[in-house]
Amino acid sequence: MKFLVLNGVNLNLTGKREKGVYGSETLESINRELEEDCEKQGHKVDFFQSNLEGEICTKIQEAEGNYDGIVLNAGAFTHYSFAIRDAIAAISVPVVEVHMSNVYAREEFRRKSVLTEVCKGEILGFGKKSYLLALRSFTL
Repeated sequence: MKFLVLNGVNLNLTGKREKGVYGSETLESINRELEEDCEKQGHKVDFFQSNLEGEICTKIQEAEGNYDGIVLNAGAFTHYSFAIRDAIAAISVPVVEVHMSNVYAREEFRRKSVLTEVCKGEILGFGKKSYLLALRSFTL
């Protein structure tokens, strides 16, 4: 199987910002661990991060026929991006929404996702392991 891990706005700063919330590991380090785990499972994985909503939409659209699943941490786009929501709804590739923190234990505005309704599922609150759990969910 082949997967796409998509990270949205500000996730390029993982390991540098709000370490108490997101940890001290960089996104690159997390991606390496995910890649190693996928290889052990006999799967392939690609990674993409962007602070631009349209680039994320394009990657989602391009996933059709190229990936078996998408793991998406849209960052703050989660709460208001109807463009990303519509891109997910337009494809048949299953998408699992991921958050490293437990958004329900944080500020009120983080508790609403406009993406969840069009995703296969949502995994949150397990730090970097949220990504791993999302990837594994595709093979259950």
